[in-house]
Amino acid sequence: MPRPDQKQAFKARVHHWAERLDVKVAWLGIRPMHNKWASCSTNGHLNFNAELLALDPQLWDYVIVHELLHFFVPNHGRLWKSLMRAHLGDYEAAEVRLKEAAARGIPPGAGRV
Repeated sequence: MPRPDQKQAFKARVHHWAERLDVKVAWLGIRPMHNKWASCSTNGHLNFNAELLALDPQLWDYVIVHELLHFFVPNHGRLWKSLMRAHLGDYEAAEVRLKEAAARGIPPGAGRV
Protein backbone atom coordinates (compact mmCIF):
# COMPACT_ATOMS: atom_id res chain seq x y z
CA MET A 1 0.00 0.00 0.00
CA PRO A 2 1.54 3.32 -1.05
CA ARG A 3 2.16 5.94 1.61
CA PRO A 4 0.19 9.21 1.27
CA ASP A 5 3.45 11.18 0.97
CA GLN A 6 4.53 9.01 -1.99
CA LYS A 7 1.23 9.68 -3.71
CA GLN A 8 1.56 13.43 -3.12
CA ALA A 9 5.17 13.40 -4.34
CA PHE A 10 4.13 11.55 -7.49
CA LYS A 11 1.27 13.96 -8.19
CA ALA A 12 3.60 16.91 -7.65
CA ARG A 13 5.98 15.36 -10.17
CA VAL A 14 3.15 15.00 -12.71
CA HIS A 15 2.20 18.66 -12.25
CA HIS A 16 5.85 19.71 -12.54
CA TRP A 17 6.22 17.95 -15.90
CA ALA A 18 2.78 19.07 -17.10
CA GLU A 19 3.74 22.69 -16.48
CA ARG A 20 7.13 22.22 -18.11
CA LEU A 21 5.53 20.60 -21.18
CA ASP A 22 2.59 23.02 -21.22
CA VAL A 23 -0.05 20.31 -20.81
CA LYS A 24 -3.32 21.08 -19.07
CA VAL A 25 -4.20 18.20 -16.77
CA ALA A 26 -7.96 18.10 -16.22
CA TRP A 27 -7.92 15.04 -13.98
CA LEU A 28 -5.17 12.99 -12.37
CA GLY A 29 -5.73 9.54 -10.90
CA ILE A 30 -3.51 6.92 -9.32
CA ARG A 31 -5.15 3.53 -9.19
CA PRO A 32 -4.49 -0.17 -9.65
CA MET A 33 -4.04 -1.03 -13.31
CA HIS A 34 -3.46 -4.59 -14.47
CA ASN A 35 -1.99 -4.26 -17.95
CA LYS A 36 -0.14 -0.96 -18.20
CA TRP A 37 1.66 1.71 -16.27
CA ALA A 38 -0.47 4.64 -17.38
CA SER A 39 -3.06 5.98 -19.77
CA CYS A 40 -4.25 9.36 -20.99
CA SER A 41 -7.21 10.73 -22.88
CA THR A 42 -7.49 13.67 -25.25
CA ASN A 43 -9.61 15.58 -22.73
CA GLY A 44 -6.71 15.84 -20.26
CA HIS A 45 -7.40 12.82 -18.06
CA LEU A 46 -4.34 10.95 -16.79
CA ASN A 47 -4.33 7.64 -14.96
CA PHE A 48 -1.21 6.13 -13.44
CA ASN A 49 -0.72 2.69 -12.00
CA ALA A 50 -0.43 2.77 -8.20
CA GLU A 51 2.46 0.29 -8.44
CA LEU A 52 4.63 3.08 -9.85
CA LEU A 53 4.84 4.56 -6.37
CA ALA A 54 7.07 1.66 -5.30
CA LEU A 55 9.57 2.38 -8.08
CA ASP A 56 12.49 4.80 -8.42
CA PRO A 57 11.36 8.40 -9.09
CA GLN A 58 13.51 8.40 -12.27
CA LEU A 59 11.09 5.78 -13.59
CA TRP A 60 8.21 8.03 -12.56
CA ASP A 61 9.63 10.70 -14.85
CA TYR A 62 9.85 8.27 -17.74
CA VAL A 63 6.20 7.22 -17.42
CA ILE A 64 4.96 10.75 -16.74
CA VAL A 65 6.79 12.32 -19.70
CA HIS A 66 5.82 9.37 -21.90
CA GLU A 67 2.13 9.98 -21.22
CA LEU A 68 2.27 13.77 -21.38
CA LEU A 69 3.98 13.69 -24.78
CA HIS A 70 1.04 11.72 -26.12
CA PHE A 71 -0.99 14.92 -25.86
CA PHE A 72 1.19 16.16 -28.74
CA VAL A 73 2.25 12.96 -30.48
CA PRO A 74 -0.18 10.01 -30.42
CA ASN A 75 2.37 7.35 -31.40
CA HIS A 76 5.92 6.28 -30.58
CA GLY A 77 7.46 7.42 -33.85
CA ARG A 78 10.57 9.49 -34.53
CA LEU A 79 9.11 12.75 -33.25
CA TRP A 80 7.99 11.18 -29.97
CA LYS A 81 11.42 9.56 -29.49
CA SER A 82 13.15 12.88 -30.20
CA LEU A 83 10.99 14.64 -27.63
CA MET A 84 11.63 11.92 -25.06
CA ARG A 85 15.37 12.27 -25.63
CA ALA A 86 15.17 16.07 -25.45
CA HIS A 87 13.43 15.96 -22.07
CA LEU A 88 14.95 12.88 -20.45
CA GLY A 89 18.22 12.19 -22.25
CA ASP A 90 18.85 8.43 -22.32
CA TYR A 91 15.20 7.52 -21.82
CA GLU A 92 15.82 4.04 -23.23
CA ALA A 93 17.67 3.06 -20.03
CA ALA A 94 14.58 3.92 -17.97
CA GLU A 95 12.45 1.98 -20.45
CA VAL A 96 14.63 -1.11 -19.89
CA ARG A 97 14.44 -0.73 -16.10
CA LEU A 98 10.65 -0.39 -16.28
CA LYS A 99 10.40 -3.56 -18.37
CA GLU A 100 12.59 -5.35 -15.82
CA ALA A 101 10.26 -4.22 -13.02
CA ALA A 102 7.30 -5.53 -15.02
CA ALA A 103 9.08 -8.86 -15.50
CA ARG A 104 9.43 -9.07 -11.70
CA GLY A 105 5.67 -8.59 -11.42
CA ILE A 106 5.53 -4.89 -10.55
CA PRO A 107 2.74 -4.56 -11.64
CA PRO A 108 1.63 -8.04 -12.62
CA GLY A 109 1.34 -8.35 -16.36
CA ALA A 110 2.38 -4.78 -17.15
CA GLY A 111 5.09 -4.51 -19.72
CA ARG A 112 3.90 -1.44 -21.54
CA VAL A 113 3.03 2.15 -20.83
